[in-house]
Amino acid sequence: MSIKLRLGGITANSVVDGPGLRTVVFLQGCPRHCPGCHNEELLRPEGGREVTLEEATEEIKATISPLTQGVTFSGGDPLMQLQALKYLIQWVKQEFPRLDIWVYTGYCYEDIKDLSVLERVNVLVDGPFVKELKNLDLIFRGSANQRLIDVAKTRQIGQVVEWQPQVW
Repeated sequence: MSIKLRLGGITANSVVDGPGLRTVVFLQGCPRHCPGCHNEELLRPEGGREVTLEEATEEIKATISPLTQGVTFSGGDPLMQLQALKYLIQWVKQEFPRLDIWVYTGYCYEDIKDLSVLERVNVLVDGPFVKELKNLDLIFRGSANQRLIDVAKTRQIGQVVEWQPQVW
């Protein structure tokens, strides 16, 4: 039996959901409904379209080019579809090992740090969107409470290490 997921959409060549050109996979559903959410159409778990994991991987594969730097999983909240998210991340790492993985979630890292899915995530953008803390000058996030967490370094030293963009 094949696992199915609710897909809100896939965008190729994004430059706003992580560094470089990225494929962004929007998973449907979010329990938070943060006021001011910029992806309101992705909040309803029954929204989007139902696809198999195989269909999702084919759609993702079609967006990857030699210029693609990574794959970002966003939503909604991708952790609402944890089993599918874990499969998709493992598939990306196996098929395209050079790509980095970013995951956006409204959960705080401290509350989800033991999830095995994080083992293959390079950067976790954590925390709910807070309208009062909205700041358009922040890179790759919407409000000042959200963090760009370097997951490997954080796990290595046991405290949150924020990701820093590479300066050329």
